Amino acid sequence: MDRIELTPSRFRECGNLVAVHMSRNITNRRVYDWKAVPWRKLEKTVFKLQKRIYRATQQGNKRLVRRLQGLMTRSWSAKMIAVRQVTQQNKGKKTAGVDGVTALKPSERQPLVRQLRVEKGRKVQPTCRVWIPKPGRDEKRPLGIPTMYDRALQGVVKMALEPEWEAVYEANSYGFRPGRGCHDAIAAIFNSIRYKPKWVLDADIAKCFDKIDHKALLEKLNNTSPIRELVRMWLKAGVMDQGTFQPTSAGTPQGGVIFPLLANIALHGLETAVRGLVPKTINEQKKLAVVRYADDFVVMHENREVIEQAREAVQRWLSEIGLELKAEKTRISHTLEGKEPGFDFLGFNIRQHKVGRYHSGKNTSGALLGFKTIIKPSQKAIEKHKEKLQSVVKSHRALPQNALIANLNPIIRGWCNYYRTVVSKEAFNEMDNFLWEQTWNWAKRRHPNKGGGWVAEKYWTPTKERQWNFIGNLKNGEVVTLYKHSETKIIRHAKVKGTASPMDGNLVYWSKRLRESPDVSRRVIELLKRQKGKCRYCELTFRDGDKWEVDHILPKPLGGKDQYTNLQLLHDYCHHAKSEKDGSKGVAPVGDIETEEPDEAKVSCPVLKTSRPGDGLA
Repeated sequence: MDRIELTPSRFRECGNLVAVHMSRNITNRRVYDWKAVPWRKLEKTVFKLQKRIYRATQQGNKRLVRRLQGLMTRSWSAKMIAVRQVTQQNKGKKTAGVDGVTALKPSERQPLVRQLRVEKGRKVQPTCRVWIPKPGRDEKRPLGIPTMYDRALQGVVKMALEPEWEAVYEANSYGFRPGRGCHDAIAAIFNSIRYKPKWVLDADIAKCFDKIDHKALLEKLNNTSPIRELVRMWLKAGVMDQGTFQPTSAGTPQGGVIFPLLANIALHGLETAVRGLVPKTINEQKKLAVVRYADDFVVMHENREVIEQAREAVQRWLSEIGLELKAEKTRISHTLEGKEPGFDFLGFNIRQHKVGRYHSGKNTSGALLGFKTIIKPSQKAIEKHKEKLQSVVKSHRALPQNALIANLNPIIRGWCNYYRTVVSKEAFNEMDNFLWEQTWNWAKRRHPNKGGGWVAEKYWTPTKERQWNFIGNLKNGEVVTLYKHSETKIIRHAKVKGTASPMDGNLVYWSKRLRESPDVSRRVIELLKRQKGKCRYCELTFRDGDKWEVDHILPKPLGGKDQYTNLQLLHDYCHHAKSEKDGSKGVAPVGDIETEEPDEAKVSCPVLKTSRPGDGLA
């Protein structure tokens, strides 16, 4: 037999073939009953790999980053978690792409896992175009819904790409990022203007997600060939709109798992471009602030000339990636002076007011500033919330009182949670007065021949704390009370530190932030504190983005009550495993993840959302 010379390249090729063969054998052996999958081990495996990618990026070791990303795209754990996300957890799981496939049965999920491959030459099907109306407008927003296979594969690629970019993102980028949100952006703005009035460029990018240049995005991605080629194919896949195929030459479709990340990558570098306008000394850099949330951003500086230059610099930078500013939504204003001081951002109104010495803010030395910075709900947000409450009341004219309360309470709590970190007491009282008028008209309409005293006695119950309580009775004898906006306590929000990311491995810091998040309901926050930020079933620390459910330790049918001593917070898959063991009733069928008691403030959404509260896509 001829002797084969084992060169280094031949040795690596043989090693790769052995590794592929072993991985295929392992994959074939890993066949679980879906309800018995060890999700705890899978989550830990993926998180450890993401931490390694994050740290390798910080160290500048690109070669190691690419190797680890390749390992992630081949990881069985990552594929299982991605399939679970798109088939069970995402709210769009029942929305079909062009393949007509919706949420898969448990027996169909592991075959999908075994099919997932990040490789060259694989064809990508076009997305399915769905039009969603924009709230308060005649326009409609286009969504591009990928097939179930592409959604799962995008989830795997996102797990590989996100840690790399989390390590290099600019400090004041807050949209579509784990561990960051609108309240961090608002806190950054407050910190920038609290001691000195400034000029503000409040800008918006015109059709940002529809016009991003594909070539510029792919060059910025600068990734390994298989991942880059797959992303290029997703961008160029085209859309099917009512049976008609349309090619896509620009933009990132709203509707996929990975597209929010790609949009953020495209806009990365905007802050650096603006900061290049001022000297690189510490004092001069502190005077300039750039805060970006997705495609909305503000630039702040005490000199108007710098703001004018910033607008031109932003225009030039955006033109390189095929974008431009939206003229009607871009304005320059001052936080204290002028006919219309201040500006609206992410549903908040931010401005400064001239005040006397007894109300004036103070600088770090204790000297009076002569003004006070006030951030409160914007007038547009208040009017929009009123319209929402009014529409709910009108649609429940013929339904009982408890049904009306059950539909109003999640809306009220969600709105109050969003605005509970700023000066909102006046707005909360205004909303309570408005809602009282709506419920009074609702009650009077049901009994046109009865007097006001009879109506008040039937629907409102006095207590020691309050005279007017809108209370409904349930069939089991319990009562449900309409939540009042003014019951919400104002709790200041602490901005996330610098460039910190949940993938840096500092679980203590991120667990504490999660327990103080304004996006989480009060009941969940209390349970997180009681459990020290850990799931009681698997003992893993909750992280931003985790899906959780409130569970009754003793199930309700067996006499369990809605008391903290009988409640615990579990991961969705831990809750399901626990329910299987104790035979709890009222939960979802085997293999499907549903929330037994929904937390209305913790909503996951796989598509791009707007920056305004209540304007997200379901």
